[in-house]
Amino acid sequence: MNYWIELSIEYANQKSYLDDLFQIYPTIPQGIRSIDTKKWEKVENAFNEMNNEALIQELLKLELFPIKDSYIGFFRIDEQAIKRNPATINRICGMLYEMGLDKIFEKCSEPKETNRQMGPFFKRWLDKKSLGIEPVKLVDFVASEENAILKGSDEELLNFAKAQFGYDKEKGLDLIARFNKKYVLAEAKFITSEGGNQDKSLVDIYSTLTTPHYNVISIGIIDGVPWNKKCKYYEKITTTYKDYNIMSALVLRDFLYSL
Repeated sequence: MNYWIELSIEYANQKSYLDDLFQIYPTIPQGIRSIDTKKWEKVENAFNEMNNEALIQELLKLELFPIKDSYIGFFRIDEQAIKRNPATINRICGMLYEMGLDKIFEKCSEPKETNRQMGPFFKRWLDKKSLGIEPVKLVDFVASEENAILKGSDEELLNFAKAQFGYDKEKGLDLIARFNKKYVLAEAKFITSEGGNQDKSLVDIYSTLTTPHYNVISIGIIDGVPWNKKCKYYEKITTTYKDYNIMSALVLRDFLYSL
């Protein structure tokens, strides 16, 4: 098994893993989403009048639709489709009337999921010189062969990886670095539970690890439940991907300086 996988497992199961991880991924409690009173008043009117088309139209103006339905996204793109598809509108509205206004309001004002707030935290941690050096812009990154971390937007990192390493994905890079004249690119994910979008996050990691790149070391930075032996992801990491560079962000510094 890859040494860095073993080290991450040891860290997560024997040390103050969660306490230390909080320095990278501080979970910030989010209050309920605010709903504009005028917008909500229009929702109430459409609901009380049982005006199906208006009810859907007004709910689509809110940040969060109260029902998870595969067809809602289509109406967000093409509002005219509401008039063309009365059976679908009636079906969705039937569920809304059954919920009642109080439940609709509760669903529309739910806080954002914690895992969706985690994206920027890893790069903020890098900006604190947590790896011993401060990330630099592209012009400085390419100006020398010294140890460096590339600082930039997702698009800037993506374009550099495509040009330099033959990277062929359209999203996902959280780290491009050079240590001891060796280039490293990585995705970082904080996995908070099993299933759903969390599965997709791991697929993204595995895709990066198994896609060949030129003159670069690809790594997957994973934290959270996958390092717990009771998690289904643990077995995947320790069997199918046991020979790849997968590790916790908490051992990343040691990995980079060992290159």
